[in-house]
Amino acid sequence: MAATLSAAATLSVIAATRPRYAVPMADDTRIDRWLCAVRLVKTRPIATQLCEGGHVRVNGNPAKSSTKVRAGDVVRALIADRERIVEVVRPIETRVGAPAAATCYVDNSPPPVVGEIAPGIKAVRGEGRPSKHLRRELERMRRTARG
Repeated sequence: MAATLSAAATLSVIAATRPRYAVPMADDTRIDRWLCAVRLVKTRPIATQLCEGGHVRVNGNPAKSSTKVRAGDVVRALIADRERIVEVVRPIETRVGAPAAATCYVDNSPPPVVGEIAPGIKAVRGEGRPSKHLRRELERMRRTARG
């Protein structure tokens, strides 16, 4: 009787030997699932809309949401008014944490466009809201511009 393990004990032994941050892999996966899994888009429906709108290309060909991607494929996508060019390293199916997702692709995208709000003040899209110091400086400039 001592030699047999209960089901719960067996599961705990299996869980203890499994790597903690294992990334589930597949040979190929749908482009909409992959875009969401590697966190290039927030949700899968957004990835599907991008594909249906013609904003995603795989190896130079327009991609439908069911297009399969494999390791070595080049994905070009227009996401949030920015062109993203990424090479697939690992096709994964499920959404993973940001550090694990970053290992699944190589980003060859051009740097984000930097625009000037006012002379001397640069705004980078995606940098978030301005700091308190920058906000006050902008308000001062607006007041002096009005007269």
